[in-house]
Parts: sequence; structure tokens; C-alpha cells
Amino acid sequence: MQVRERIAQIETELTATERKLGTALLLDYPFAGLDTIQALAEKTQTSSPTISRFVTKLGFNGYQDFQRHLIEELKEGKRSPLDLHQSDRPLMGGVLEDFVTRASRLVSDAAASITEAQFNRVTETLADPKRRIHIIGGRISDALALYLSRHMRQMRGGVYHLPADPEIWPEYLLRMKPRDVLFVVDFRRYQPSLCELARRASEGQGARVFLMTDKWLSPVSKHASEIMATPIDSGTVWDSYSGALVLIEAMVTKIAEDTWDRTRERIEAWDAMRLDNEEMQNDK
Repeated sequence: MQVRERIAQIETELTATERKLGTALLLDYPFAGLDTIQALAEKTQTSSPTISRFVTKLGFNGYQDFQRHLIEELKEGKRSPLDLHQSDRPLMGGVLEDFVTRASRLVSDAAASITEAQFNRVTETLADPKRRIHIIGGRISDALALYLSRHMRQMRGGVYHLPADPEIWPEYLLRMKPRDVLFVVDFRRYQPSLCELARRASEGQGARVFLMTDKWLSPVSKHASEIMATPIDSGTVWDSYSGALVLIEAMVTKIAEDTWDRTRERIEAWDAMRLDNEEMQNDK
């Protein structure tokens, strides 16, 4: 179990000082916990004995044990396909059947990775026509970001998919206003440039950052107000984004249902423009 999950599990048992300490750890997770115990005590205005009691409540045998656990989490977050490959892993049936079984489990787990309250909060924010939505992903995960942006564009205006080239990002940053949303999709083997983009969007432009990531948490998480940590570990050479895709499809479905009158009008206008364009191409 991850440290952040242990904190959530015993939250009701913590003292006010321990809750303050837990919040500080989660705000800069997992890096805050890699400081020396003295530095962490000074930063959180607590004490070394308080931190020792806190990590004991989390089930660790002292602060060093706590830090070793965090370091292992960081290593997990940087695993590549070379690390993930297991030539001797047992198959459950044929290869196709085995993979579908694993992917189905990820889809089921994805439903439990986000609460209904957070799901509703995120979809309501993305549906708000007063907010502009800026969407981007990493080297592979940008396929999910593009999928989300194309659905969102059919339902509402003010949706922008950022290009992969960081040289063009200033144009989009200058366009961002307070209350706008930067939606980032970033899974392990995280992209450092996305973290810097999120920092500038939140600190410089006042935009809100929503993050879809995995349980090891992209560094973007330190700038995000909403974090959706979905399962991706398929037990094969490749991580699977099947659970994340289902979550995105659930989000766009809810947004469409909740704003159906407005969405229907936009899709009708969108299709009319698209069909007119096809007719013009046929007339040439």
C-alpha cells in the first residue's frame, strides 16, 4: 500500500498536528518525505518526535523505513517496458484472452479509483461554458488527451488541444485566464516539461490544473487541484490505458447528458458545417 493511501486510511485517527503534517506530505508527494526528519519538522512547524509518531501510525518502523518505502514508489513510477517485461509470467488461457482479462480488471479498478463526488466535480467544471479547457498529454498518453479534446469540441466551444512542441506553448499560456482548466494526462516515465507547463499555468495564469495519472503520481500532481489516479499496471511489457480510456468516455458521456440541449445544438451545427464541407469537396 502506498504512503498516501495509508494516510487516507487513518485520517480520522490523526491529531490536528498530524493532519497538518499529512497535508504537507501530500502537497509535495512523495518528495517532501525524502527530506531529513529535521528539515521536514522545520518546514511543517512540527517536531521530530511528532513525525516519528506519525510514521509509526502509518505502520513503518521509523523514519528510515518510511523513506525507503517512498523511494520504492519513485522507482516504480520510472519503470520502462524493459523493466516490466516478465518472460516467465503465467498466461491465463491464450494471449488474447489473457490480455483482455487483465484489461477488464483495470477497467473495473478504474471505477473505484475516483469517487462519485470527484467525478461529478470534474465533469461539472469541464462542462462550464464560462471556462476554457486546455488539454495535453505525454508522448504516448497524448492520444487520450486528443480523444478527450475531440469529444469536448463537439459538445462546447473554448476547448484547445495543445501541440507537442513546447515552443508553441506560450501562445496557449497567454490565452489562459483564472478559472480556465489545464487538463493533463501523464503516466509513468513522466514528461518533465508537462510539470513546468502546469506550474506556469497555475502560478502564472491562475488556471486550475486537472491531472489524470497513475498511482505513482506524475510530478504535475504538486500543481493539480484534481488528481485522478487510474490503474495502468497490466502485468505485461506495456502499461495499459484501458481503464483511463473508459474513465474519459464516462466523463464525456456525463457531460453530454447533463448539457444535452446545448450539446445537441452544437453537434447539429457541427455536422451541418462538416457535411457542407464534404459537399464542396465533391463539387470540385
